[in-house]
Amino acid sequence: MPPKKAFVFFLLLIPMCIKSCRRLLLHLLDANAPSLEEVRKEVVLRLQSSAACNDDHNNMLTTMSADSMVAEAADMMMCCASCGKSELDDIKLMDCDACDLVKYCSDDCKEDHRWQHETNCKERVSELRDEKLFRQPESSHLGDCPICCLPLPLNHQKSLMQSCCSTTICRGCAYANKLRESEARLQFTCPFCRSPLPKTKEENNKKKMRRVAANDPVALSELGRKRYEERDYERAFEYLTKAAELGDAPAHHCLSIMYRRGLGVEKDEKKEVYNLEEAAIAGHPDARQNLGCYEWDNERYDRAVKHWIIAANLGHDTSIRKLKGCYKLGKVSKEDFAAALRAHQAAVDATKSPQRDAAEASEEFRAYQQQTFSGNT
Repeated sequence: MPPKKAFVFFLLLIPMCIKSCRRLLLHLLDANAPSLEEVRKEVVLRLQSSAACNDDHNNMLTTMSADSMVAEAADMMMCCASCGKSELDDIKLMDCDACDLVKYCSDDCKEDHRWQHETNCKERVSELRDEKLFRQPESSHLGDCPICCLPLPLNHQKSLMQSCCSTTICRGCAYANKLRESEARLQFTCPFCRSPLPKTKEENNKKKMRRVAANDPVALSELGRKRYEERDYERAFEYLTKAAELGDAPAHHCLSIMYRRGLGVEKDEKKEVYNLEEAAIAGHPDARQNLGCYEWDNERYDRAVKHWIIAANLGHDTSIRKLKGCYKLGKVSKEDFAAALRAHQAAVDATKSPQRDAAEASEEFRAYQQQTFSGNT
């Protein structure tokens, strides 16, 4: 459509939209008027019929969901979706407990409108969950080393969790600290909090239990995983649940395994997937990879590929191999696979440094770490 005709078309459309919105407002302010759902259907039909002569504009309208239009109207007029009362000094509206589509003036209105809103609410909750789930994390759940500020490697053997402060540092910084203290003949201390390192295993365990007593999520998670390895699943579940409630990603991941295998708890697929999603959202690449496998087994290939791309972007080796298989099967495009390969290599390179390479090559440092009884993550 030429620019001049398009401009005239939209000028003619504006009065109709104003008239429809005005009628919508009058309906909302009238307690005996039809429900908001009925009015918004009329508004959508009017807009679509008025734009029938313009294919491009009609396509734009059909992509707009009716619920999004209702949400915009409700936000603009600040009215209760059930009774239509406007927000005043003595009336404060509250959002729906699950979604952001509608507002209510009271719990009674929320309950009365539940049957009309339930379907749309569930759809919106699912959309919001997927937006959160498929958002690329800035880093893995491990984050950066607090000393050198480089990303911590995904290989747990290349980082250390200090029992005194539950801080995870890279081996490169621990190695540099050990060299400095050895040359100056200083007492060996934690590279982060400078507390003296434990000299015995018993002293190391006491420090860890102090962190557990303080409800440190990292210490709770490590103790829970230790009990899991000892097959004490009841106590493992207790510690891991506490850590998960405090937002620890490895705890969520371990709980998902327990729910999948029925270790210490009854098998529960919903709880397994929930814990996998929570861990994946927090940046746990192993959980993300497992979630991709779950989606693949249920033939939701697009979702599986999305999960593996996100994990590969964090430097996860298994996920990049999964994507290679998907590329051979035609489930992922050449461009997406190439972009994932570049992002994976960039994530791996970001964790490297001369200091870390020197620590990995030093046999003396490995023996020193075994003697200090510092647990690794």
